[in-house]
Amino acid sequence: MQLTTWLQLVLGRPFRRAGHRTALVAAGLPLHLAVVPLWLWLLGTMAALVPAVTPLPVLLTLVVTPLLTVGQRRRYRALVGKDLPRPAVPGPGRNWKSAVRRLTGRALWRQVCYHAVAGPLLAVLDLAVLAVWAAALVAASIYVWIWALPPQWRVTDLGYTTQAAYITAGGLALLFLGPRLTGALVRLESRAAEVLLGPSRTEKLARRVADLAESRAGVLDAADAERRRIERDLHDGAQQRLVSLAVNLGLARSTLGDLPEDARKVIDEAHREAKEAIAELNNLVRGLHPAVLEDRGLDAALSGVAARLPIPVRVAVDLPQRPSPTAEAVAYFVVSEALTNVVKHAQATRADVTVERIGETLLVVVADDGAGGADLAAAGGTGLAGLAKRVASVDGTFSCRSPAGGPTVITVELPCAP
Repeated sequence: MQLTTWLQLVLGRPFRRAGHRTALVAAGLPLHLAVVPLWLWLLGTMAALVPAVTPLPVLLTLVVTPLLTVGQRRRYRALVGKDLPRPAVPGPGRNWKSAVRRLTGRALWRQVCYHAVAGPLLAVLDLAVLAVWAAALVAASIYVWIWALPPQWRVTDLGYTTQAAYITAGGLALLFLGPRLTGALVRLESRAAEVLLGPSRTEKLARRVADLAESRAGVLDAADAERRRIERDLHDGAQQRLVSLAVNLGLARSTLGDLPEDARKVIDEAHREAKEAIAELNNLVRGLHPAVLEDRGLDAALSGVAARLPIPVRVAVDLPQRPSPTAEAVAYFVVSEALTNVVKHAQATRADVTVERIGETLLVVVADDGAGGADLAAAGGTGLAGLAKRVASVDGTFSCRSPAGGPTVITVELPCAP
């Protein structure tokens, strides 16, 4: 059993995919040689000094290059199941500007380089590998040829001699070498095709950045939707139960006048705790995602935040149309956290909040007349670093100017495409 397994590994593995790879090499030979006649024609016209004919081979090469590229993609897909990545399209349309963009684009000229330069070189390697396979098959079966061919058809009369045995051994050696040569050539061709027929490194990086930005936007939208769901569940569930509990405790305190003093104290304490829990839950709900922000927008939500603060806050919101929900949420939480920091740390007597839309940018400015000295790089205390990270999560910019003695001005710019 172990001997059988060893023979399968030694004899079967090299030939397992050799058929498909050899077919790939054979199918690529005519595609690699397709442009050679055109370039020979070009060299001939240049040597004969025929300027009127010289551009024709180049134009024909540009015409057949997309067709040859399609053929190469189908070859890899059909024979080895490999999909070559496609380069970025210069631009849609069929007008002359689109044609100029395609002719001057790097993708087309990389394809021309593949078919006109790399293709003929790969064709030479294809011929060499196919010749190795042909020689291996003929040499390994030399005794069959000696037996099958009549004597008058033989090039030399080897017979069943030691020389024929040497030829057979050489053919078997080439048979074991053939799959490895074919595999190396297929890897070389695949690499050349990916580099010249696929997107460039810059295009790959741009595509990767776009995919990451899209996935990050999806994560942010999902997180915002989850906060909205939690806010609704708390508002419609736990908060209503606490309100009902507080109402019942208030009714019990006012209607049950013959209760012992100890019981009345317990009811009073429970009623007070229920009201405090409602207040804390209200703050938590507003911190998650205030309902007024979703219903009435930034102006009403920020005005509500300003009204709850112990210092006067002027709020000026100028938005011709509402920005995206993500930008609204980030702007709200930035202003809310910044005003909280003003009350806790700035020793300010007033603050100003300005929100306006400039093109596709939502500009948010929070200023106060406090003591200043806020440090964005500080490890703790102000929470400005957290605000900067939250703004950066939506590709926004965050800046804080807070000299010693004040004033402090926080400026945030957010992309606000609806």
